[in-house]
Amino acid sequence: MSRFATRTLAALGLLVAAAPAHAQSSDAGHTAWVIVASALVLFMMIPGLALFYGGLVRTKNVLSVLMHCIALTSVGTVLWLACGYSLAFDTSGMSVGATNLHSFVGTLDKAFLRGLRVDSTSGAIPEAAFFVFQLTFAVITPGLIVGAFAERMKFSAMLLFSSLWMLLVYVPVAHMVWGGPGAFFTDLGVYDFAGGIVVHLTAGVAALVACIAIGPRQGYGRMPMLPHNLTMCFTGTGMLWVGWFGFNGGSALAADGNAAMAVLVTQVSGASAAATWMAIEWIKRKPSMLGTATGAVAGLAAVTPASGFIGPFGGFAIGVAAGATCYFAATSLKQRLGYDDSLDVFGVHGVGGLLGTLLAAVFAAPLFGGKSDPATYSIGAQLAKQATACALVAIYTAGMSLALLKAISATLGLRVDADGETRGLDLSLHDEAGYNS
Repeated sequence: MSRFATRTLAALGLLVAAAPAHAQSSDAGHTAWVIVASALVLFMMIPGLALFYGGLVRTKNVLSVLMHCIALTSVGTVLWLACGYSLAFDTSGMSVGATNLHSFVGTLDKAFLRGLRVDSTSGAIPEAAFFVFQLTFAVITPGLIVGAFAERMKFSAMLLFSSLWMLLVYVPVAHMVWGGPGAFFTDLGVYDFAGGIVVHLTAGVAALVACIAIGPRQGYGRMPMLPHNLTMCFTGTGMLWVGWFGFNGGSALAADGNAAMAVLVTQVSGASAAATWMAIEWIKRKPSMLGTATGAVAGLAAVTPASGFIGPFGGFAIGVAAGATCYFAATSLKQRLGYDDSLDVFGVHGVGGLLGTLLAAVFAAPLFGGKSDPATYSIGAQLAKQATACALVAIYTAGMSLALLKAISATLGLRVDADGETRGLDLSLHDEAGYNS
């Protein structure tokens, strides 16, 4: 069982056969940290991701990106309350070593948080705090995807696709990885501390499928499509970087040394990747703020799955690897294959999440300062588990994402008409403009 799953179950009191009849006192320090971490992760979505993506699109589409982020946060919260949390984390019917339906998805027993009492806590943190923390992950993941089809997808199609995708892709993957004993990837022993598979790989693969299925923007490859406001992009990058401390550090579900190390390696990896991307650009031409900011996000994404298992050297190595690899994916690979991933979601999050998930197996080894047991740990064996999980999740995500896009294309339609795209989504879909002067 992964350390994340162990901490999760311990925090919620799910490692015992039945919850105690009386309320237990949660740890005030742990609870306070998880609440702060939840706020930091929400800060990543609105305003962090909104400003980062908003600055990268053209002026006529900036408001549409901001609208995507706030709408997904709102609708995603309702879905998480109604059934998403229960399907991801309710463990009724699960048993260790027995593969059944609940190895892949939970139950609806906790729909609308049925049975949750304000004073009913067990273990280190209240379940209400855990619910909110996991909610922020659930809403930011489909939020990442919208960058791939920015400037051309209908708002209604985006909202329907993202909602169904959250329930049919994010929820079962989160359950399989973080659901505890009896969940498929937990029993396999897969490492994913804070979402390399659950968040970044799923979002990256879905983004690639979506931008290909929808098709390129008008004039893509023939006319420049420059970011309209790099100052806004820089501001969003800073918010994402700060928020990532909650993303990774909060996944310890405790205010302890494990959380502190997760924050440390997050900072090291983000900085190392930014410096690597900047150096590559400098060798080729001139260093750019956009490239350095993108490199930072790549390093932050890549260290996410490993952050609870590695030491400082692992954070540095993963950051350097992510900076170089994601640079290649977002430039050379994208140009060679010709797909229009508007804001490089696949190149940064998909490739970064995959790379970090695989490298977690390497740098979790005690040889590199990792936290695994030196007496029993095998890099090769763990790497095989990581690769298997990545392959299965990528295949499932691609297939389900394509099916959803095909169904929506046949009903609502996926993209705005040519005139609407030329005018911009701000006016054609929302009858508003990001700038009125």
